This record gives sequence, C-alpha cells and structure tokens, in this order.
Amino acid sequence: MVGKVKKVVNYMATNIRSSKRQRELLNYVDSFIQGHGYGPSYREIMRALGYKSVSTVAVHIDGLLVKGYLRKRDRSARSLEVVTTHLDDAPLNKTPTPAQEKWIINAVTSKFDELDKVHSSETLDELYVLVGALKVLGLDGAHVAMKTRLIDYVKENT
Repeated sequence: MVGKVKKVVNYMATNIRSSKRQRELLNYVDSFIQGHGYGPSYREIMRALGYKSVSTVAVHIDGLLVKGYLRKRDRSARSLEVVTTHLDDAPLNKTPTPAQEKWIINAVTSKFDELDKVHSSETLDELYVLVGALKVLGLDGAHVAMKTRLIDYVKENT
C-alpha cells in the first residue's frame, strides 16, 4: 500500500503545477532556513501553516522534492534545502537513476584500475573530475569512499 501511495504522490507532483499550499510551504521553508541556518521540522511547518497533520506536510514536501524545488541533504531531521523558490527554475530531475549511478561508479572504478596499471597524470586528473562529479550528483557515500581512495593513492605514489 505504501508503494502505491508514493506512486500516486509522485504522479500528482509531476503532473500538476505547484499548488498555492506548496508555494506557501516552499516560501516558509526558505525563510526559516535563512533565519535559523537549518531546515524546519515537519511539525514546525504544520504549526506555522495551520495544517491539521504532519502527513499533510509530508505530502506537500514529497511533491516539492519530486518537482526539484526542495532536496534533502541526507535522511536526518532538518535536512531540507531549498533548490529554488522560482517556479520556472526547478530542475526536472536532480538525482541520477540507479543505472546512471552504477555507470559513474563503474567509470571511477575503471579509472582506478587503469591508474593502478600505468600511473599517468592524465588519468589522475580524470579521476579528480569523476570523484568531484559524484559529489555534484549527490552521491555522497560514493564520493567519500572514492575520495578517500584517491587521497590514499596520491599519498602512496608521491
């Protein structure tokens, strides 16, 4: 049942323009972050905007996440970040698909294998770019792991 609800939320979020309530919520989150330096809790949003339940907040936030107006840094509390408050500036899809994630991680791993066989500054430069791309794409776990591997390689070979 939960999967079905998420599919409906995703469908609604991507196929319906932002509602007045979503815009209100987005503006509230943006001003809260500017004032406090961290994101509001769902309960704080509920109280500030007069919602009756936290689940209503979750539905609107999920819609804004899918549309690309908001993102979560990680799965912890208060991790909401505003990507944009301008409705026309929202990206269509901020996160890579699992297949794209696998592809870039394989590309980085292949570059490490190539570097282990023949040390070249060109391959090392390419690795720096690929590892940086992991961070930009929001693949923080892979970024930290590959960055650590890269730093270790540089220390051992310089």
